[in-house]
Amino acid sequence: MIDKDRAMTGQARFELFAFWRTSATYRVRVALNLKGVVAEERIVDIDAGEHRSEAYLAINPLGAIPALIDRGAGQSRAPLTQSLAILEFIEELYPEPAILPPDPHGRARVRSLAAMLAADTHPLITPRVRKYLTSQGGFDDAAWRAWQTHWFTTGLQAVEHRLASEAETGAFCHGETITIADICLASILAVLRIFKIEVPAIPTIERIMRSCEAHPAFAKAAPLAQPGAPR
Repeated sequence: MIDKDRAMTGQARFELFAFWRTSATYRVRVALNLKGVVAEERIVDIDAGEHRSEAYLAINPLGAIPALIDRGAGQSRAPLTQSLAILEFIEELYPEPAILPPDPHGRARVRSLAAMLAADTHPLITPRVRKYLTSQGGFDDAAWRAWQTHWFTTGLQAVEHRLASEAETGAFCHGETITIADICLASILAVLRIFKIEVPAIPTIERIMRSCEAHPAFAKAAPLAQPGAPR
């Protein structure tokens, strides 16, 4: 699919502040890929502390990645932050192919699953949580890994229970097409692999993840395929 915004203006409409391994950046990349939209990426090196620089904090005072700037129509707009909000924004701007179901109950279910992953599970294992626990909470590397494993397992097994028991689950989290729920689920699994953490007893999740990874939008967004990733 051709990015029409780029074709008309000669440059990408969106500027995406990103880092190779962040779960939240992965979500936005997948959504943009699904919609056939190109964003110009600005790498913010978390390992080097660039997310805490004065320049980046002026874009996102929380210092979180990603942030998205819409340069459409030459207007100056505030940066968009929080991956779930960005996904909804992309969906509203580019409704095809849809990543939310057409019915209210379906949309609520997909948003609920996405929130279990992106709002309940992911925030507990972010770099700022690690920094606090290791600098103020007395955590060593083993304690931090046990913390990660506990919260990944708690969150994913809860999602597995829902996916395995609810009739709306299909080839993907909701029916037979990719939704925001699948994007959020894959973003957690992708990070699990980077950290080399295994969560047991999630066969439905693993099946859905295989379906996602077979789609080029997910493969193109994979963390290890991004600039800055270790080779």
